[in-house]
Amino acid sequence: MKNAESKQNIKPISLIPSNIPEEITENDRNYFFKVSSIDLNEQQKQQILSPENIYPGQKRVLAVHWHPEFIPMEYIRQRIETMFPNKIQELIIPTQHNEIMSYDEYSGVEVDCYSSGFNQKVQLLLHFENANIEKADVLKKMLAHTFKYRSSQLFEFIETLTKPVEERIELAAKQTGANESLISFVRIYVKKIETLLNDNIADISHWAVKNKLLRNFFECLRADYSDTLIDRAQIFLTAVKKIVKDNFSFSYFYRTSEIIEEARSLNAGIVIPHPEQFWPVLLAGYDVDGIEVWNPQSNRYTEFLVSVLNAKNHQAGTSKKQLLVFMGDDTHMGEKILEPGRQNPEKALREIGLQTAWDDLNIRKTLILANFNRERVIEEYKSRLAG
Repeated sequence: MKNAESKQNIKPISLIPSNIPEEITENDRNYFFKVSSIDLNEQQKQQILSPENIYPGQKRVLAVHWHPEFIPMEYIRQRIETMFPNKIQELIIPTQHNEIMSYDEYSGVEVDCYSSGFNQKVQLLLHFENANIEKADVLKKMLAHTFKYRSSQLFEFIETLTKPVEERIELAAKQTGANESLISFVRIYVKKIETLLNDNIADISHWAVKNKLLRNFFECLRADYSDTLIDRAQIFLTAVKKIVKDNFSFSYFYRTSEIIEEARSLNAGIVIPHPEQFWPVLLAGYDVDGIEVWNPQSNRYTEFLVSVLNAKNHQAGTSKKQLLVFMGDDTHMGEKILEPGRQNPEKALREIGLQTAWDDLNIRKTLILANFNRERVIEEYKSRLAG
């Protein structure tokens, strides 16, 4: 009887300490400046320069959807040269979000825009010969506006937790099973991040002003708290972030048609990336050069999409410009410098120019029937960019 009573009196041990300091500590400052810094140490530099795998058999490199982020292009170039030592043909164009960047004679950008016809955000890949960027003042202003507005999502994410927006918090808690103690723990540290960000906003790179700032800061807290606690905090934060993104207003984005019109005035190539995320874009009839049929996060319908493009090209005949098949590795180079435990495992495996679907036996059959391969796409797209 006594054993039964004693078992009933045992209280579960909380993962969350009761004495979490609400004031900003030296550790907090160190973590903040660590995750907001874009300076690479020697180990991080070597992580960029030393890819895990080399592909001597790949002779053609087509890479028109990837994100340099803050990694120096000279290091990225060395990585590509190491990975593909025997390449004889290439088309490599960076597509940073809402910011034009260049690699050799080409420049590119991935643009967030808004399609009112189906009330959804759309992304476009724009590619240029460098000479055409010199007269892109209007497009650059449009991109600067979009970049600034998109960056504001971080502040909405933070304020959802610190203000707070209770209905969003409750929904995230319901989705993840987060209790009041966990929510309080997350709020304390998000408030610290908010204060540190506001105090240092003029001195940190714009690359740091992104949603992943919160994720990376909480990863640093593993040194102070249990992995189980941080895992649960990250799950809750991810749910809140998704709710914020789902409710993010599109009213300040430029319309897709406006971006396409401006891009075409500069003889840009235009590609629709990962259409699985917004199927109606395939029916919109936009003036584009091609569709991305494979992406690490959009690869369920690759054969179907190739067949659709093939059918559209046959219907159009030779009188109209043919739609090209593209594949995007969607590599985010910033993931390459993180410690293994802090990496997004799926993103960390991506590599510039590595799109396995080109060599998949089942997909190759569909590509052959549609007369598409890397060599043809590189040659045709280069020709279009040259005007």
